[in-house]
Amino acid sequence: MEDQWALESAGSDSKRTQFLITQLPCQIGRAKSNDLVLADLGLSRLHATLAADITGQLRLIDENSTNGTFVNRRRIEGYCLLKKNDIIHFASAEFKLRLIQVDHHSVLPFDQMNTMLIAGTKNLSEYFVPNEAEFDEMIMGDGLSGAIQPIVDAKTRDIVAYELLGRANHPRLPQTPIELFRLARAMDREAELSLAFREFGIRKFASYLRGNKLFVNAHPKEMFSEVFIASLKHLRQEAPDVQIVVEIHESAITNIRQLRRFVKQLDDLGIFFAYDDFGAGQARLLELADVPAHFVKFDISLIRFLDRASPRKQQVVRDLVQMVLAAGSVPLAEGVESKEEANACVAMGMQLIQGFFTGRPILAEDLESEDRGQIPEDRGQKTEDS
Repeated sequence: MEDQWALESAGSDSKRTQFLITQLPCQIGRAKSNDLVLADLGLSRLHATLAADITGQLRLIDENSTNGTFVNRRRIEGYCLLKKNDIIHFASAEFKLRLIQVDHHSVLPFDQMNTMLIAGTKNLSEYFVPNEAEFDEMIMGDGLSGAIQPIVDAKTRDIVAYELLGRANHPRLPQTPIELFRLARAMDREAELSLAFREFGIRKFASYLRGNKLFVNAHPKEMFSEVFIASLKHLRQEAPDVQIVVEIHESAITNIRQLRRFVKQLDDLGIFFAYDDFGAGQARLLELADVPAHFVKFDISLIRFLDRASPRKQQVVRDLVQMVLAAGSVPLAEGVESKEEANACVAMGMQLIQGFFTGRPILAEDLESEDRGQIPEDRGQKTEDS
């Protein structure tokens, strides 16, 4: 087995085909004389050439093509050097550069595998996802980061818990969780990203919690799966003293029997759970009554400007809080950004609050600059008069 460069294509049916680059230079275009013939009228007769560079890399040369050669969706002028997992468009024909292991005894002669049919289109296709290699690096820990945000007692403002928030500081990837999960969704890898954030967070922040609970998120795609339960067992073994609270998004709650079985598994592991984003969509009142959570996190849409809301909306929030309390759960208000909102939450009966008013997220990198095991009070909590 030897490493071999290959151009991988993907059709609209998601079927992948690989063209092994067994000789250099390798000419690519519409004419039959090319080493790789792409049957697409959008290509020039001789469109581009792959050649060996003195650096040991592959050099991609655009042969003055009419519709251009693109690397990672940017048109090249003249030539550029390639690296593994680059996305290449010859006009609209899309490929990803792979470095794979092959058995040369099974490789077809070069002249027997040199034609591909490409569906013509005027736009650059997007079968492959940019930055897949960098995403792999982050999942393995390179550039993975996180933050914790305080959750406080609504009346005393004492810290009682933290929520773990995923972050990244990889130079070629977005840093916010929304953008990272958008990238993960394009590759159907949301569960992997969610798991990586949890494992990083437990490992990084366990020594700073000082007995406070740690709320962790789970993506709806991983919820209730055996893989998810196995990951929680692993976390419990790695951090037996951390009081973990798993947040269950309401979109994942569709089956009472399945939910009850899952909660029993959490209980066996000594893990608490919370209903997240309560009130953002359906209130899930049936699940709240049949399978009460330890905590219910009220969505920011119910909390924002609650102090200025109509009496009718305030009464709705007050009634929901009373339902949560009647179920034996602790109501928690998310997204509290002002003293007035905090006071309104207390008036509604909220027991816990979370938001910029009582504490902004604290990055792992910032904690590392502090004395180990200490979270400065002025960064983790605000006073009553703030």
